Amino acid sequence: MTHRIAEITAPEVAARLAAGAVAILPMGSLETHGPALPMGDYLVAEEIAARIAAAALALGADALVAPAIPFGGEDFFAGVAGGITLSIPTLTAVIEETAEAFIRTGTRSILIVNGHAGTIGPAEAAARTARHRHGVIIPALHLWREAGKLHAELGGAAERFGHGGDPVASVTMHLRPDLCRPDQARPRQPTGPYLGLPPTGFGAVRSHGVDFAVPMWVEEVAPGGVAAPDPRAANAAHGRAITDRLVAAGAAMCMQLRDHAA
Repeated sequence: MTHRIAEITAPEVAARLAAGAVAILPMGSLETHGPALPMGDYLVAEEIAARIAAAALALGADALVAPAIPFGGEDFFAGVAGGITLSIPTLTAVIEETAEAFIRTGTRSILIVNGHAGTIGPAEAAARTARHRHGVIIPALHLWREAGKLHAELGGAAERFGHGGDPVASVTMHLRPDLCRPDQARPRQPTGPYLGLPPTGFGAVRSHGVDFAVPMWVEEVAPGGVAAPDPRAANAAHGRAITDRLVAAGAAMCMQLRDHAA
């Protein structure tokens, strides 16, 4: 039984939504994750969304997965070759109108599965709008924020953690090994000073023990797309453990939406 709307006839989609199926909205970006991983992290979000739908069905809640929104909001990755970004207002509007397309035909059980940090703000702004306008509560699963917590809990090494490394690397190796080139993985390269200070993360420098937010491009903090100290030990087994936890949580939320959506 497929859960991807694009692969199902319109009458079946209508019938399943009318019967209470949850609409899952995956999204991600086209950006650099270094030389070992594909640019399209939205592919991973879409795959996790499909697995959430299958797991939810096993628990008794049907779910349908919309095509992924593949473009992130304009942030650190603007200017990367091939990396298409949308302005924050445009991306927010796209998410709002995607949700509206379901709401106007009666679907009030909606779940966002977001695979890009730069989409957190637009996704949550769109969810607030949906609640203000329609009283619909749309939960959002921000994959990499939660996977970052699971990475350490599941025994992931600190040197693998960060952009261009885990958790994205191991999860992608598990879900889309056909697109990965682990032999090309390499350690982080040195970064130059920014305002005379070393970057302490994406969009931050530290002075006198205090972080200051600054506008920054990816090459200034993650040359070649790699900020993890050494991502070469990322592996599919670790990615599977993280994915299983995310899928189980997403399926449980589908059950909550089935039983409690406004």
